[in-house]
Amino acid sequence: MSNVIALSDGAPNVFDGESPDRICRRPTRAELHAYPSPTPARGRALVYAGGGYLQLMHDKEGVEIAQWLNTLGLDAYVLVHRLPGQDGHAFDIALQDGLLALDHLATLPPLPLLHVGLSSGGHLAGVMACQRESAGAVIAYAPLNANHRDHKFPAGKPDFPPPEKQAFYDAWPIGIAGEPHGLPKCPVFLAYALHDPIVPVQHALNLIVAAQQHKLDVEAHVFPQAEHGFAMRLLDGTQDQWPGLAARWMDAKLSP
Repeated sequence: MSNVIALSDGAPNVFDGESPDRICRRPTRAELHAYPSPTPARGRALVYAGGGYLQLMHDKEGVEIAQWLNTLGLDAYVLVHRLPGQDGHAFDIALQDGLLALDHLATLPPLPLLHVGLSSGGHLAGVMACQRESAGAVIAYAPLNANHRDHKFPAGKPDFPPPEKQAFYDAWPIGIAGEPHGLPKCPVFLAYALHDPIVPVQHALNLIVAAQQHKLDVEAHVFPQAEHGFAMRLLDGTQDQWPGLAARWMDAKLSP
């Protein structure tokens, strides 16, 4: 069981379904679900589940990621954030809630911080990597930049409803150097599926090109057999290597 930390006013969040497949479809407040490492922690991770900014895949892309991070000696905190345009929330409510999480973590004894996000949660991890200094960001199959209205892939793809969701993608295209806020301030690890129709690999390629041009620290892995949403479950291909690759990368970033 996790310890739930309320970050904003509102009723406690309610999840649809049963563990290990709970989904938060209508977040009512910002919360951190804390999963402490069973051994003395060498760092902490802020975890962002995906769901297209329409819902949060709390167990598959939040809790299971936190439990994996625990095995690596990290305290993990799964952020349940509110959603753009839902219940009148602002386009950048996920960022606002992420900053509330950073404020809370800043009250704890200092440890190196990693951002870890999958799918739309990976976009949010990229956004958070553009905020305060951190040890790095682990991002998997995330719509980082090619949902921006001026950089869409495929070209002509319709805007995403609600308008606030599209506005958030437009405000924060991670890896488009010519746009404001486009470059992360920390090292980045990427894991993508080559044939993913939901989040095309161009999102990763744009960031790789920016990293080359601006000498950023980016490590990228692209897996041919993987499908969107592989997380820790759909590992029946070379993507079974991604947790180990990410663990090695995090170990290097956390080592003195």
